[in-house]
Amino acid sequence: MKTSRPVTRAAFGIAALVAIAILANWLVSLTSFGNHGADFTENKIHTLSDGTRSILEHLDTPVVIRYYATRNTDYLPEQLKLHMRRVDDLLKEYASLSHGKLRIENLDPQPDTDAEDSANLDGINGQRFNDQNLYFGLAISCLDKTSVLPFLNPNEETMLEYQLSKAISDVSMPTKPVIGVMSALKLGGSPSPMPGQQGMPGWVVYQQLKQSFDVRDIPMDVETIDPKEIKVLLLFHPATISPATEFAVDQYLLGGGTVVACLDPYSVAVQMTAPQNPMMGQQGLPTSSTLPTLLPAWGISFESAKTLADPVHATTLSDNRPGIAVLTLPNSSMPQKDSVITKDLNAVTMFLPGGFTKTGGAGIETQTLIKSSNQAAFVDSMRASRLDPTLNTSLHPTGASYDLVTYLTGKFKTAFPKGKPGSEDKDATAKDDKAADSKDAEAKPTYLKEATATGNVFLIADVDAFYDNFAYNVQNFGGMQMATPINGNITLLFNILDQATGSKYLIGSRSRSAVQRPFTVIQKMEADFNKSVGAKIEEFQEKQKAAQQKLSALQAQKSRSSELYLSPEQEAEIQKLREEQVNYSRMIRDQQKELRRQKDALAGKITLINVATMPLLVILFGLGLFIKRRSSTRAR
Repeated sequence: MKTSRPVTRAAFGIAALVAIAILANWLVSLTSFGNHGADFTENKIHTLSDGTRSILEHLDTPVVIRYYATRNTDYLPEQLKLHMRRVDDLLKEYASLSHGKLRIENLDPQPDTDAEDSANLDGINGQRFNDQNLYFGLAISCLDKTSVLPFLNPNEETMLEYQLSKAISDVSMPTKPVIGVMSALKLGGSPSPMPGQQGMPGWVVYQQLKQSFDVRDIPMDVETIDPKEIKVLLLFHPATISPATEFAVDQYLLGGGTVVACLDPYSVAVQMTAPQNPMMGQQGLPTSSTLPTLLPAWGISFESAKTLADPVHATTLSDNRPGIAVLTLPNSSMPQKDSVITKDLNAVTMFLPGGFTKTGGAGIETQTLIKSSNQAAFVDSMRASRLDPTLNTSLHPTGASYDLVTYLTGKFKTAFPKGKPGSEDKDATAKDDKAADSKDAEAKPTYLKEATATGNVFLIADVDAFYDNFAYNVQNFGGMQMATPINGNITLLFNILDQATGSKYLIGSRSRSAVQRPFTVIQKMEADFNKSVGAKIEEFQEKQKAAQQKLSALQAQKSRSSELYLSPEQEAEIQKLREEQVNYSRMIRDQQKELRRQKDALAGKITLINVATMPLLVILFGLGLFIKRRSSTRAR
């Protein structure tokens, strides 16, 4: 009994420690501390972006996420099951960072249940898997607004955080975002100047903007633009823009505004929409538009007198005419692979666009969203509009690529250090009148010289890309107009506006890295194996083919005679071929075994590191603590 008591006590002690560890882990998981940890992955795939954290921290109205996920089923695909676990963890972290403003409702829509009815009311109808309807979607609600993610596709996991954060931002806004549209074009159309004549219809893109946003038309001679009122300022072919109007745009940007500027060196839409009757007032509108003062101050130059031609991305038009200045730009021309603006775009088509060049010196961050190839060059706009075939042979590329869509962000500095254009003389007169006063009485500037908040600018080197004839397939059915996008142009513009009009923390945000990552080391090992052995296998196959031809010839001889006798040289050659076949087969097996040994050795190292790292850290920590206590005891 005496020897058994210590063993019993030890067993009870170990069991108590295990129970304490399990219960402590469970209790911690119920608190906000259970969702915190260290992310040591290469691209921080388990860490929420700063934009998402800021959106959750600044929520002022409760948001409810109804999470519909069919769990009690045997037909759930393994890939969907793993993705569901990642969504579970993501939503827990969202709720933890919201400080109680975000509530998650977990619902399992089984057939003929209230959860299924709720899913249908939210517009989540489920997906068919093995003849069963499985639900896996989110409905995000705040007050009377609801945004729905009907199906969380595992193949789109990199976009999940952005989509969820944007939905939370959208529903927490009480009203539609306000967009200010400044354009020399009559985007909204114009009435008929005379009875019996047809007026000029509005652009389709303008009508779609009014459906999604609160659009405010801003005149070209505006004096001030309030960034607190106008969420985004859309400059759409601002031809004839005055220095005073550029100053108003400058002050708007310095106040933390967002500018989306669509410029053009030669707008075909201007010519196509110019009315025949001069009374309508659009004849004489310049086909070129730029921002002559603002762009240099932003560290950007824009060629507004010539059109950019690019033979690599030239578009073949009707009658097989090559449009060397009509550019079809695939996704490979979009270098920011994790940008939510261009990530899912297949191609964008631009008609006689310009090109931006970064000159630097503005102290702001610039990102190229779409660019030309290094075979591009500027050509005469008039010749390009006529599809002059001689441009193909007279093009002289410099080897440089040009930006077609550029994003600028940072703390901008004013492009007008002397103040509003035309006010210099008034300021000088005021200073002369107060020359006798003290320094405290000197007039202070009433304009901003530096940004008070981060500003954002999106530059697009074409306007025609969004014109009806070049962006939509427009059809009329019984007086109703149906417009279907024919390329990614409209998607590009709305992606920019959606990101810019959401929470200010979403602007410039990027997609997450994928959780599922390829074993690049293993892939490289297999590629090296195929490279080293592939040549020998190909050599053996050639010899095997030659031997087969010889055997076929011998077989043909045998068919012509009743007996077949092989010469000693032929028998030796066949024997040699069989020996080479055995040798090559043995060599291939040895190489494959070596590859498997290397894979097993790598897997063993990874397993050893994963298993031994944490115990080793605990042991080292314990040794350090022991040495510290021992040294302090000796000191006493």
